[in-house]
Amino acid sequence: MDVKKDFKKIASKDPDKYYATSVLKQEGFQRKKCKCGTWFWTVNSEQTTCGDPTCSGGFRFIGGSPAKEELNYIQVWQRFAKLFKKWGYTPIPRYPVVARWRDDTDFVQASIYDFQPYVVSGEVAPPANPLVVPQFCLRFNDIDNVGITGAHYTGFVMIGQHAFVPPEEWDQPKYFTDIHNWLKQGLGLPNEEITFHEDAWAGGGNFGPCMEYFSRGLELGNQVYMLYQQTPSGHKELNLRVLDMGMGHERNTWFTKATSTSYEAVFPTVAKALRKKTGIKLDDQLMLKFLPFSAYLNVDEIDNVEKVWKDISKETGYEVNQLKENVLPLAGLYSIGDHSRALLVAISDGALPSNVGGGYNLRTILRRALQFIDRYGWDIDLAEVCEQHAKYLKPLFPELMENLDEVAKILDVEKNKYEITRSKSASIAAKAVKEKINKARLIQLYESNGIAPEILAEEAQKLGKKIKIPDNFYAEVAARHEKAEQVHVTEEELDLSGVPPTKALYYDDYSKVEFNAKVVKVIGKNVMLDETYFYPTSGGQLHDLGTLDGKEVLDIFKQGSVIVHVMRKEPGFEEGQEVKGKIDLARRFQLAQHHTATHIINSSAKKVLGKHINQAGAKKTVEKAHLDITHYQALTEDQIKAIESEANKIVARKIPVNSMFLPRGDAEQRFGMNIYQGGAVPGKELRIVEIPQIDVEACGGTHLKNTSEAGKITILKSTKIQDGIVRIIFTAGPAAEKAEKDTSGIAAEAAKLLRVKPAQVPKRAEELFSKWKKARKAAKKKRPADTDLELTSTEETKGNPVEEAAKILNTQPEHLVKTLSRFLRELEQFKKHL
Repeated sequence: MDVKKDFKKIASKDPDKYYATSVLKQEGFQRKKCKCGTWFWTVNSEQTTCGDPTCSGGFRFIGGSPAKEELNYIQVWQRFAKLFKKWGYTPIPRYPVVARWRDDTDFVQASIYDFQPYVVSGEVAPPANPLVVPQFCLRFNDIDNVGITGAHYTGFVMIGQHAFVPPEEWDQPKYFTDIHNWLKQGLGLPNEEITFHEDAWAGGGNFGPCMEYFSRGLELGNQVYMLYQQTPSGHKELNLRVLDMGMGHERNTWFTKATSTSYEAVFPTVAKALRKKTGIKLDDQLMLKFLPFSAYLNVDEIDNVEKVWKDISKETGYEVNQLKENVLPLAGLYSIGDHSRALLVAISDGALPSNVGGGYNLRTILRRALQFIDRYGWDIDLAEVCEQHAKYLKPLFPELMENLDEVAKILDVEKNKYEITRSKSASIAAKAVKEKINKARLIQLYESNGIAPEILAEEAQKLGKKIKIPDNFYAEVAARHEKAEQVHVTEEELDLSGVPPTKALYYDDYSKVEFNAKVVKVIGKNVMLDETYFYPTSGGQLHDLGTLDGKEVLDIFKQGSVIVHVMRKEPGFEEGQEVKGKIDLARRFQLAQHHTATHIINSSAKKVLGKHINQAGAKKTVEKAHLDITHYQALTEDQIKAIESEANKIVARKIPVNSMFLPRGDAEQRFGMNIYQGGAVPGKELRIVEIPQIDVEACGGTHLKNTSEAGKITILKSTKIQDGIVRIIFTAGPAAEKAEKDTSGIAAEAAKLLRVKPAQVPKRAEELFSKWKKARKAAKKKRPADTDLELTSTEETKGNPVEEAAKILNTQPEHLVKTLSRFLRELEQFKKHL
């Protein structure tokens, strides 16, 4: 923040250097200073304030916009794209709001996020240059303002105007002229209705001047000129200058429509449907007087909300209670509209509400919407609201119509979880309010038990107590779950100064297992070669094993761009010496089978469970592999079988597995942003592994040449490892055959032990466990058991008997026989004492 403030002072002293003042002067604008300290530009000689709502008397366009063009939400982007295309920009589709290409954030929060870090740094070319984009964004710092101020959202579209050029091609006057022309030609505003603010922007190590534009108290957008980079020795000019204009799609629509709130203009069909469903009627006269001052209720900018309500009361002539009785239910209704739209886009793009990370914030807004429905007793189905949003947004984002069934299913699952939590809330809240409740306790009860502060306030009121709920409560909760800046812990590294990058040959052909290379450096047991076919541990896949000149290689890892071969003993190699490498092919082939099978399982899970499935982690060893997927509940046996069946169909189809290196931008444009299944991947080039019509991912692992080489894929089991994440453990090829053989042997041994057929083992094991518990209880109380303790069940089950029985006894499949033996032995001992 200091960088921004400091640079703003510098820019204000020399505006001609940092702003497009030549354009402003040519248009007749004069530079003035507001009472708040902001320098601003206006053509109105009598204007003394900067145009910010707090300085100029709130929103002054409601009920009568100065814009000559009245545009609905869809038309704003259509007109913007048409004009900017004429002025030399390429309109591109939005990026997914789930930022899988980045490791520093869960969601896109501004249009520039689409192009960070690689386009902004100059490493990768943008998809077009210059360009404009209607980017849907998610931010959770304004949750408490949504519905109240008339202008805040958790999900919104930032219309981006971007250019990425070297200093000699930088044309700030043109970029500014283009956005000024949008105000004049796009919205039909005369210069008398436009005020420009001088400002500065800083973030991500970069900073530069910024020009904001207002009309009648509403900020319509701002244009950032990213010119400098912060360094330990001071700032320096960027090699690539970046235009980062972000304009509020919602605000521009509201401004031209001049409706009572922005929500009525932004999602008119939803707002109308919600009002009809709830029977809430707008008091147009009250709202007309209230809304110009609604901006004053921004909880981020005020310390005493109640005082502001009283101030607005004086300004409008309405009592505070009368204002609240009209405004707060409407704010709840509009919050439902906003939150459901944000959830629709986020879930459609592959996010899931959960209790961790960004998913927590999605759950927060979902439950906040459900709390409004409960509080006011409204008959509102969020899935229906999402469908209404999707229909309205179809001309802008047609893809939202494709996932409505999945969105509805996920919302239903989340609602059930909410209902279970709510049923427990009352008793917990009743006990909690007897204690001292401060802000920390409010947050703890919300995060641990899902108890909304409003429920606690109601319970406290019954006891004659009052609980103060922070005005920014939900924003504070959300901030605790934003992805923090990544902190990289560097392990002790080898001194590889002067060692050239290792040429990695393992991508070319997994079956190549013998090669010759030159030693470039030896540090103890660590050997660096000029090129290698040895694969280092990465992407969840274990490293190769083998020999160098017959000497055993224990480990392979990558440090920077150098591949290090760790030997069992110091090898005695000399620099420049040629050595022969030999790789354990059986091990490598098994790892390649497991890696390709991971891609196949991921695709199969998506087909069986839905498009919301994404990879959340993976590990491939010789014995088995696991894939963690995003899913809202544990898998059923039928779902597991369906995924396994689909995977083996892909194997049977003998589909070629293609791999290629592509420039990052080309790969993203050709295959989309879902290529980042394994998370963010660094570098200008990406290695793409494609199973045509099945799966495409940016992946650095060793892979098969054809799906048929994977052999049989067997899912061993599935477990829910955390909220929203399910782990599928599986094997392929020889490992699957071994697992199947082991399972057959275990099943036969268990059947012999229990004196039944293998298919009867699960039910007999269940009976054993039940009678063991009863016998143990009876033995403790030293009284006869209330049931016959003999085992008689012969009921058969479908599926894997070992897996089923292990699940019943809460043990690992490989420990089943041992566990059964213990229960049988103890049951016999109990019987002797009864």
